[in-house]
Amino acid sequence: MEMGLVPGTRVTVTNVAPLGDPLEIEVRRGRLSIRRGEAAHILIKR
Repeated sequence: MEMGLVPGTRVTVTNVAPLGDPLEIEVRRGRLSIRRGEAAHILIKR
C-alpha cells in the first residue's frame, strides 16, 4: 500500500525478467519491480 497499490488502482505488467522473477508493473504512472511472491497478493478483477 505504501507504493500506491491500494484498492481500485489500475496495475499493468510491463515486463517480466528472463527467469520469470521479478515482474515490472506500472502503477499510477510509475514503475515498480516486485517479486512473484509479492505479486501473488494483488487481487485482480476484470
